[in-house]
Amino acid sequence: MADFKLTYATMFNSPEELHTGFDQAVEKIKKNMGQEYGMLINGQEVKADVKFDDHSPVNTDWVLAKMQKGNAKHAQEALAAARAAFPGWSHTPWQKRVELLRKAASLIEERIFELGAAMALEVGKNRMESLGDVQETADLIYYSCYQMEKNNGYIVEMGKDPLVGYEARNVSVLRPYGVWLVVSPFNFPFALTGGPSGAALVAGNTLVIKPATDTAWIVRLLVDCFRDAGIPDGVVNFVTGPGSTLGQALVDSPEVDGVTFTGSFDVGMKMFQDFGKRNYVRPIILELGGKNPVIVSKNADLERATIGIIRSAFGLQGQKCSAASRVLVEDSVYDELVARLKDTAEKLVIGDPTEKNTYNGPVINKSSYNDFKNFCEEVNQGGGKFLTGGHVKTGGLFDKGYYCENTFVTDLPFTHHLWKEEMFLPITTIGKVKNLDDAMKIANDVNYGLTAGFYGSAEETEWFFDKIEAGVTYANRPQGATTGAWPGFQPFGGWKGSGSSGKNAGGHYYLPLYMHEQIRTLVK
Repeated sequence: MADFKLTYATMFNSPEELHTGFDQAVEKIKKNMGQEYGMLINGQEVKADVKFDDHSPVNTDWVLAKMQKGNAKHAQEALAAARAAFPGWSHTPWQKRVELLRKAASLIEERIFELGAAMALEVGKNRMESLGDVQETADLIYYSCYQMEKNNGYIVEMGKDPLVGYEARNVSVLRPYGVWLVVSPFNFPFALTGGPSGAALVAGNTLVIKPATDTAWIVRLLVDCFRDAGIPDGVVNFVTGPGSTLGQALVDSPEVDGVTFTGSFDVGMKMFQDFGKRNYVRPIILELGGKNPVIVSKNADLERATIGIIRSAFGLQGQKCSAASRVLVEDSVYDELVARLKDTAEKLVIGDPTEKNTYNGPVINKSSYNDFKNFCEEVNQGGGKFLTGGHVKTGGLFDKGYYCENTFVTDLPFTHHLWKEEMFLPITTIGKVKNLDDAMKIANDVNYGLTAGFYGSAEETEWFFDKIEAGVTYANRPQGATTGAWPGFQPFGGWKGSGSSGKNAGGHYYLPLYMHEQIRTLVK
């Protein structure tokens, strides 16, 4: 373990100690499922009049936790608590904020097995994906702390005015906005809550966190890490409930000074429009999905391409905004690659994600399960063929959860809308192209621009990087054709309809998004 650094790229060669710790944590958690968890407002446990049971998609008979169905009143209380805490937290020296956030990240690492086990049960991720989500969260927080320290709190001496008889001093200071709202998705509930939360907090903002209803429990366990690290009451507030009521009340409130949202394009665009109906413009950081292409050249290493495509198409059951959802292959290697993909995909084990040999667990909920069936029917009707999959799994454990087959689709016309629509499921379309230029035209002809992958010669990779319209790009990568970004290594963010800021999380330019600049001029 001492020499092993867990990332999405290294998780395929994990030490046995990781599995032993995970197995013990699963056993412990299963014995204590079903406890009630409150919202956290101003450091206090807050219960709502209405509760909801958080069921596992692994086995819907399992109630993992009892959570609160908050409403607009709870939204207002959480925002008021964050507003009251802002003066004290924003004036806490940045060095102290860094210290507390590093302690929170350290607690996340200490609890990685418990948190990873809870993740697998609530999200349906396999064990290594679950542990990766937890470790990535710690690393995202550490990286924000590093950037704050590296930039000396973002306090910069500017030039002196050439004034005769006066001495002028100009200083640029980045200062927090105020109350920041983080609305996070189900698929990476830890990293996509903890990453933006860590950035907002180290910058000096106070927080209201609203998780996806399907993954409210694991986010509450994250909030406990912030609280247990000693972050003051009111600085981090956590509310749970429907997006249509609680979530909308948060977005509509003038008390929100900035927001980070990760989720679907339609919901994010509505939030962007709603958020713009204010007395002045406020920052909104959006990550809105992808329709990520993989281009395979006739010069590609097909073994690498096969492994990378499989991992990115079907990791987390295709429920990643970075999933490889489109594969474009030059015709001379098409048949061989398709045969390799079929053989490899059919060997993937689908089942209980807490089991060591399981690669794919269930999709998140009944809605996604039904979407899978509907999309497969559309493929049938549209002239596509199923290279693999195309059905939901039935019998035994499969009847208790939401299990779908890993599905490769061939022969679907490029004019079909599923080549451009994000399905967020284990369904990937494969198409044959005459040349790389045709592949690039198809790759870029979508509303999204999140991630993209390429397999080919060294000369061709330079062409790919220059032409592709995406924020995260990979070439000749067996660890994942379009997935597997890590803070400090591959900052994650998208172009076009995939993102609003043009800056990638876990990179050099992300943390300043949570602050605005003030120039201080003093003339003596």
